[in-house]
Amino acid sequence: MRNQRLLVLAASALLPILVGCRDDVESPTEPTLATPYAAVAAAASLSFLQVTGGGAHSCGVTTDNRAYCWGENHYGQLGDGTFSDARDRVRPGAVVGGLEFVQLSASGAHTCGVTTDRRLYCWGMNFYGQLGDGSSRHQASPVAVAGSRQFRLVEVGQHHTCALSYPDNQAYCWGENFSGQLGDGTRTADSVPVAVQGGRAFRSLSAGYAHTCAVTTAYKTFCWGTNSDGRLGDGTSSNSSQPRLVAGGHLFKLVSAGELHTCAVTTTDRAFCWGDGSRGQIGDGTNELRLKPKAVAGGLTFDRLSAGFRHTCGETSANQLYCWGSNRYGQLGDGTTVFRRTPVAVAGGLRFKQVGAGTYHTCGRSSGDVAYCWGRNDIGQVGDGTTTQRLRPTPVAAPQ
Repeated sequence: MRNQRLLVLAASALLPILVGCRDDVESPTEPTLATPYAAVAAAASLSFLQVTGGGAHSCGVTTDNRAYCWGENHYGQLGDGTFSDARDRVRPGAVVGGLEFVQLSASGAHTCGVTTDRRLYCWGMNFYGQLGDGSSRHQASPVAVAGSRQFRLVEVGQHHTCALSYPDNQAYCWGENFSGQLGDGTRTADSVPVAVQGGRAFRSLSAGYAHTCAVTTAYKTFCWGTNSDGRLGDGTSSNSSQPRLVAGGHLFKLVSAGELHTCAVTTTDRAFCWGDGSRGQIGDGTNELRLKPKAVAGGLTFDRLSAGFRHTCGETSANQLYCWGSNRYGQLGDGTTVFRRTPVAVAGGLRFKQVGAGTYHTCGRSSGDVAYCWGRNDIGQVGDGTTTQRLRPTPVAAPQ
């Protein structure tokens, strides 16, 4: 029997962590910083396996499988057992509960993670059931996602969450569903995992602001949810509550869904993006909207991409990091606040193994397993012990 659905009509109660409540304005020069770049926190004592950028918070998994978060904590998204803005962290703080994680995903105001025994836990905002525990209560510490399934991957959207099961690689989603982003053929929110229609086996999955995309084991890409700006990539602008094949016949190995756009990497390591390009986040040298995949300019080959609010970052095959799109807060990491319509190298010459683009900030894991973040930092989302905006990669500080 289908699990009980939860439809939350709480617009008046929502105080969301918006991924863009004001328009970005192009700025030609670097702003004056309150603190010189040289006066950053010392390199972190933690060694990271993976990092992820959320709405106004960030999280990471260390090489010994411990979870840490930093930044905003209004809804308990840091997982430290509290719900207070007074508990916003400018340095990493341990997630409570003693669980061991292999992967985390943060977005909006909630966080989810897969443990070493392939169980799924979430914490933070839960207005729409996006924590998957069958309730609408916010949680300041990890709660188990309902059901007995094991999972290998979780991806968090603004108000919904999706995951791939283990060992069969089926897609499940839960949370907000006003435009079909759960992919179950309805527009009804659900507080427990529901199967995405089609029964396909997926190798990669990503949840955006109000859409979801996934790559099958045969390298075909499907998207579902909001599509007014073409972020589903099927050549139309109509929403869909079930998976639609991305146009163009490309073979993609991974996909990343942002707020209004989507990007993917082909099996030959070429980058393509589609959807809203108003801030240059498509990377094709224009500010145009694209209803179908469009090649990112520059001829670089990428291992992975991460699509944020209105910017995109990716690691090349040589572990060099490039970003493009909106740069109002320095989230591209090139030392400026100039918007970029094509990929620009992140400053500092560091080598990166992984990157996670947030709303107005970005985090990455260097080849030395050090976490770096940059961009907006008014609530400590960079994690360097300050609230100073950073225009270049800055090492995340030791835990507080």
